[in-house]
Amino acid sequence: MDLDSSLLKAAQFCSPHIRTEVGAGVSDALEYLEHGEWEMALLLLEELGDARPQPPEFWGLLADAARVMWLEWYVTWYEWRCGEARNGVLRAELCLLPTEGGGRKVPILPGKGLRPMWDVGRRTPEGELSVSIAFLWVEGRTPLEPGECAPVRLVPLTPEHWRHVKPRDVITMHEMRLLSGTARIIEVMPPVVTGP
Repeated sequence: MDLDSSLLKAAQFCSPHIRTEVGAGVSDALEYLEHGEWEMALLLLEELGDARPQPPEFWGLLADAARVMWLEWYVTWYEWRCGEARNGVLRAELCLLPTEGGGRKVPILPGKGLRPMWDVGRRTPEGELSVSIAFLWVEGRTPLEPGECAPVRLVPLTPEHWRHVKPRDVITMHEMRLLSGTARIIEVMPPVVTGP
């Protein structure tokens, strides 16, 4: 897919009334495109996508454009955002146990997929712990070291297991069934529903 057409198609998802925090809108993104400033247009469209939830197709178009520009980190990020739009996302503050306290030995790297299990309060009919999987993304670009805390994004593999989770709830992260961290939910965003 051609770079201009990916960005133009993505721009069509944005309402002309949406504005970023600094007041930029879709007309500014189109102006960047007109002048061949594709990376600026891409980043502005991302901001507009943050200003109002966008469907998976929007984020897929941004991933296609980033791929053409060889912006691999952004390709991964926009593909992640497709999953958020499809399944919903929870933002949380995750604190990892220190290594000496039984926690993981290596940091969690931003932009690298991790699929830990989470105790979100579900139990088996026998009353035993029933964990649910959610993909984990560390916000920012700094690795989350054992014993430290950072904001993260969680995309549930099975969204219906997470419907009861709300802001301020505390859930625990498990790797190989061992407790490795605790997360306090900050925000719950449902999937982006698109029209027929």
